[in-house]
Order: sequence, then C-alpha cells, then structure tokens
Amino acid sequence: MLKTPAADAVNTGWRLALMGAAWPAGAALQLREPTLQSIQAYGVCAASGLLLIAVSVLTRRHRWLCALACALGLALLAFGATGGRASWRLAETLPASIEGQDLQITGVVASLPQRSSSGLRFRFEVDPSMQGGQPVTVPSIVSIGWYHGFHEDATLSAPQLELRAGQRWQFTVRLRRPHGLSNPHGFDQELQSFEEGVRAIGSVRDVPAPQLLDRAAAHPVERLRQRMRDAIEAAVPDRRAAGVLTALAVGDQSSIDREDWDLFRRAGIAHLVSISGLHITMFAWLAGAVIGALWRRSVRATQWIAAPTAALWGGFAVAWVYSVFSGWGVPAQRTVWMLGTVVLLRSAGLRWPWPLVLLSAATVVTALDPWALLQPGFWLSFVAVGLLMVSGNSKVMSAANGQTPDVDLDLHDTAAVHPPSPHWRGGIAKLRGVMSGGLQTQVVATLGLTPLTLVIFQQLSLVGFVANLVAIPVITLIITPLALLGSVAPVLWAAGAWVVSALASWIGWLAGAPAAVWSVGVAPWWAQAAGLLAAAVLLMPLPWRVRALAVPLVLPLLLPPRELPALGQFEVVAADVGQGTAVIVRTRHHVMVYDAGPQYSPDSDAGQRVLLPLLRSRGDHRIDLLMLSHRDTDHVGGASALLRDLPIGDLVSSIEDLHPLRLEARWRSMPTSRCRAGQQWNWDGVRFEVLHPSGDDYAAALRPNMMSCVVRVQGSGASVLLTGDIERDQEIRLLREHREALRSDVLLVPHHGSKTSSSAAFLDAVAPQVAVFQAGHRNRYGHPADEVLARYRERGIDILVSPSCGAWTWRSEPTGVDQRGGCERVQVPRYWHWRTESVGVR
Repeated sequence: MLKTPAADAVNTGWRLALMGAAWPAGAALQLREPTLQSIQAYGVCAASGLLLIAVSVLTRRHRWLCALACALGLALLAFGATGGRASWRLAETLPASIEGQDLQITGVVASLPQRSSSGLRFRFEVDPSMQGGQPVTVPSIVSIGWYHGFHEDATLSAPQLELRAGQRWQFTVRLRRPHGLSNPHGFDQELQSFEEGVRAIGSVRDVPAPQLLDRAAAHPVERLRQRMRDAIEAAVPDRRAAGVLTALAVGDQSSIDREDWDLFRRAGIAHLVSISGLHITMFAWLAGAVIGALWRRSVRATQWIAAPTAALWGGFAVAWVYSVFSGWGVPAQRTVWMLGTVVLLRSAGLRWPWPLVLLSAATVVTALDPWALLQPGFWLSFVAVGLLMVSGNSKVMSAANGQTPDVDLDLHDTAAVHPPSPHWRGGIAKLRGVMSGGLQTQVVATLGLTPLTLVIFQQLSLVGFVANLVAIPVITLIITPLALLGSVAPVLWAAGAWVVSALASWIGWLAGAPAAVWSVGVAPWWAQAAGLLAAAVLLMPLPWRVRALAVPLVLPLLLPPRELPALGQFEVVAADVGQGTAVIVRTRHHVMVYDAGPQYSPDSDAGQRVLLPLLRSRGDHRIDLLMLSHRDTDHVGGASALLRDLPIGDLVSSIEDLHPLRLEARWRSMPTSRCRAGQQWNWDGVRFEVLHPSGDDYAAALRPNMMSCVVRVQGSGASVLLTGDIERDQEIRLLREHREALRSDVLLVPHHGSKTSSSAAFLDAVAPQVAVFQAGHRNRYGHPADEVLARYRERGIDILVSPSCGAWTWRSEPTGVDQRGGCERVQVPRYWHWRTESVGVR
C-alpha cells in the first residue's frame, strides 16, 4: 500500500510529538526522586541518552523504532542532566557546623529589597567570608533579612533606609539552610529557594554595625529598578495605587499590601497585578504589531529583512527587555523561553501544528528550568494557550505560529474584497470585533482553566469572569503602559493611580458579593484527570451531544469524595506552623481546631498561611469549635484569620473577656465561652472532655500558661491529650484531680517541650505511645529541651518533632499506632527538602 504525503506528514507529526514529550517526561521522573543518586549515575544516564540519540539519527530504517529510541534517549538525557544540575546545587549547601553562628560576609545586594512590615529581605551575592578571622565556605547566593522589630510602630533604621540594589555591604549575619513549613498540599518554600539557587537564609545582626562599602558596585538593571520604584512612591501618595504601579512596572510584589492581595485573589485577578506571562505576551504582540507596521513604511528596511520577521524578533526583544527590567523572575523567564521557541520555529519556516509548538516550547522551558514542572504557573500558561488553540481561536493559533494578525494584513486586498464604508462604521465594526474576540477568549479561558485551577488551588473566584473582562484590558492596556511611561513623564503615574483606584473600588464591590469564592477539597487523582478531560471535551470543536459529557466528567472534581472517619473514630492533624501550636481534630461530621498557631509578622500568621489552606484542601469549610488554649501569641496568632474567613460555631478559650479576639467574635455574632474542667460533649461517638482550668482559676489572676485549656479526645479505639502550655504545677494538679482520665495514646507535649513541663510523674500517668512536639526550626527558646527528650526516650515513647516531621496526620482506627499516623516529610520526600539523619525523630 502506497503512503500518501498526508499520511506521511501525520506519522512524522506523531513521531515529533513523541520526541517532544520525552524531555519533559525524563525531567519529571527525576523530580520525583526522594534522594539524589551519585553524579556518576547521572553521567551514565546522560551518556546513554546521547548514544541512543546518535544511533537513531544515523539509522534510516524503521522510522518508528528510531523515533522510540530517540525519545528514550532524550528522556535519559533529561533525567541525567536534571540530576546533575540538582547535585551541583545541593553541593553548595551551607555547612551544618556554621548554622546559627555569627559570620562576617561581604557582597552585593543582587535584587530589589523586598519590604514587609517587619523589615527588608533581599538576595545577596557573597564574596569570600570569615568567621573568627578564618575563611569559611558560604553559598554564593543567600537570602538575607534585615528586620526592625515586630511592633506596628517600628520603623526602618537609617542604614536600612539607605539599602539599595547594586550596593556592596559588609554584614554580620547568622545563616541557616533553607527550611520551610511542610503541610499537606501546602506551599513548598524549600522548592522555591532551590529553584532560585538560594542555598542559605539568614538575618543581619546589629552588632557590629553593617557597613556600606560601595553605592554602585554592580547590577545596573537592579539599580534602575530601584530608582523607578523610589520615584513612583515619591510621586504617588496613595499606597495601594503606588503598590500596584510598582508591581507592574518593576515586578516588586512586596509593594502590594496583604489586604489588597486578598482582595485581588478573591476577585480572581491576582495574576494581573504581578508580572505574568499575560503582560509579557501582550507586550510582545503589541510591539510586533507596531514594529511590523513601521517596517512596511521603509522600502530599504523591507529589502533587508521582511516585515513579518522584523515584527517577530522585535516583539520578542521587547518582551525580553521588559522581563529583565521587571526582575527576571522565574515566571517571566518561562514566558520568554516559550516566546523565543515560537519565534525560532516561525523564522525557520516551520509551520507546525499547535500541539508540536507547545511541546517544543515545553521542552525548551524544562531544559532551562526543569523545576518549572512543579510550579502552577507553568501548567496554567501552557494549558491556557492549548485550550484557546483547541477551541479554534484563529488569532491565538496564528500567534502561536509566530504571526500577529494585524501585521500580515494586505490593506489593498482587503479593500478589493470589501467595499469602502464610512469611517465611523468601520471603527464600530472593529470595536465590535475586538469585544467579541475578547469575550470569546475569556469564556474559553474561564471554562477551560476552571478544572485546573481547582486541581491546583482548590478554590475559584465566582466573580473572576466578570472581573477579568474589565481588568484584563484596563490593567494590560492602560495601567501597565502608564506605569512604564511614567518614567519619562511622571504625570502619567498620577493618571495611572486614578485608574488603579477606580478599578480597585469596583473590584472591592464585586468581591464583596456573598459566596464570591468557591472552595473544594483535594480530589483523588482520577477525579482530577476527569475534570481536566472535561475542559478539553467542552472546548474542542465537537458535536454538542459529545460536549455534554463534560458535565458528568467534572462533577467528581466539583464535589470530590471524602474519606471521613467512621462513627466513634476521629482524625488528628498536628499542623506544621513553626514555633506554636495548631491541631485539627475531625470526627465524622464535626471539626475542632485547637489553637491557631503563631503570628509571624504584623501582616502574616499561621491562620492565613497554614490553617486556612489546610482546612480547605481537606474539604473543611466550617469549624464547629475553635478552642484557644490561652492568650500567648504563638497559640492565638492565626485566630483572627479564621474568624474572618470561615464560619465558626463556637469560640471556647481561657482568654479574658476584653481580649480583641473575644470582642471580634462577638462583633461577628459568634458564641463565646470559657473552657472549664468538667465540660464534656460527644460528637459522632467521640467523647471530648476538658480537664483544666477550673472555674475558680479565672479569679486567681494566673499566668497565661497556667490557664491553658487541656482537652482529652476519646474515640472507640484510641485517645489524644491536648495540653497547651501547662507547666509542672498544672501537671501535678491534673495528677491529683484527673489521674485516671490522663492516660492517652497520643500526647501533644506541654509547652513545646520546655524544661518547665513534661515531669516524669505526668508522663507515667499519661503513658503515651507517641509524643508530638510542635516547635519551630532552630527556635530561640531551645524547644524541645534535651533533658525533656531524654525523659520521653527513657520510657520508649515515639518522638515526633515538627521541624523534621512536618505536619503529622493520625487516625484513631484500631490498626496499631504505628500504622495510624504519618509525617508529611516522610510521606512526600524530595531531595531538595531539609532533612536530618532520622526524619521525624530528634
């Protein structure tokens, strides 16, 4: 049977697709390794891949066999290359012997200092360093914090105000290896540090005083960004408007306050107020259209380079310049590499189908940054473009093939086909076309990205469609150009600020609608796959009876099945919140949150950063009982975020009546009460009993730790004792009044393992099988104390410490205590994660 050219082209396309998917697949496989192999092993993989590629290229028979061999070779090469790069980065780890020690380092401020309410943070390129007059090995790039205090009225000192990008400084710092919180489905801070090449994190010491050595040592682009940020803030008094203009002009997202970020996320436009692929691509498209139009006006220019080629490369150059000026962040880099791939394919005369274009771009991006595969922005960008192409949007398809629709128009041919019309009618027709195209694009993007957004973030803005219809053109075509052009004519910043204020007011009204955000729990893998398939089926040019299958396909993602405890059983999650306490207890139909973790800074706390995402990912959208053991900030720091963002049935605590949290709860018409010994209730066959404090303790003016609410949770097969920050005197009292009620399988260790708690008699009475220490990594209190750990080890109690365990999840089913629980760092190990020799046990 003779092969037709069309059939041969199809086969060639499939072979190219197979080879295009091989590199990302090989890189993705390496990213799943819990620990790295030897550098020699990665070298063998890479060499084997090169050999297979060479054999497949030199062999002309059996095309499919050669394609398979080439794909396998590319996958092996990607695996080896990614592993080799990871080994090189891990080799630059800070030595454990100098963690927490005073080091004198000299270097250059390599990034725009990021500001927060507690101080400054910036990347620092380190020169050779000293400790005690002796040279020490320090990673070449570190992230440094220079703080001024926790209080709201604290201000930057004179040296801090003088800090600018590109300056050379000498600091005395204390460094540590990157370590972030580890919670189910939570943000991986250690991955971000690893991807950015930051191998140590530290803080500046005030003594000896930091010294500015050179005001303009390096990084001219960063210095220019710094000057522009300073100029915007000087010209625009409105803090919100100045923050948005700064974020769009120079990529400084720290200029936007937390409250504004919450508003933009709720409205579904957070991606528009940071430098994203949308802004960069729009700049490329507009620049290409302008350059192409101007190029056609010059005969000499068109004789040198064709106008479409000039438009392609000119648009790409503008995108690259804008990305560099905006900070050259990882999302911007991904977009530039993707655009560069498309421009190269188009310039080479290759008019590939859109799947091959996307695969080629993905291969280039993952070759340059393999860890991009783990970032939501990578998938959102590629899926958005792919869905628009699948839906048949001709403008997007032509852009993906390297064309700009306006550049390739021949005005003479257009006039010949369409008779002249009055100018105003032509303008109305063009406007109608633009609006129709924008509406179609937004519909496609909203429907297509909804399943992926729910898979990644477990929540969706229900007002995002309307908000983006207005915000996309306003921010992209009005505010962003004004933010950039203001560097030439500062009066334009005032105009941009007015537009920002008007848009923010409208967005605030829109986001204030009831049920503006839809949240779901994390769905099982098969429900996620079905939801993504539903988006493709709905948007593909298929008969509507086939598209209707998208509805049953997406339902398991919208209403995911949940594994809830059986009646009489319960589940405990000891969240990883740093130096503080936060525990989630779930029965079949109820949720109790015991303590809300610490407040990290005036604009960041465990409620917002840990508990809300954790509860939503578990499908828990209501807290039946919030119990705050006592008033210390490391136990109630995140409570306000919970009160604000989730419905809460009851607030029970030992905090005083006029405490701001009690007042806020009453303002929200929320029932409040005190915890008292003797209180009991039963949820779904699980018994809860308060053992401390007594009612008389509230009149004794005791210290907050002594007033900690102590709760015992008893299921049909196991029990847990939650102790807050009680100390030795309270333990003795519990032994005297409730000795028989203390025995429990799991003990939340009193006071994070302080020397003032965990007396021998108390441990003997509780007799736990597992002890959970919730404490911060390298915390300044030394929790847990060595002598306390020794008492637990003497009794054969399993010890779990949150810095090395992460969040600990435990079920009360009677299947053996060792089979019930698991540490997040053990269940999801990755080679870039911080680790000790024995994960979870200290």
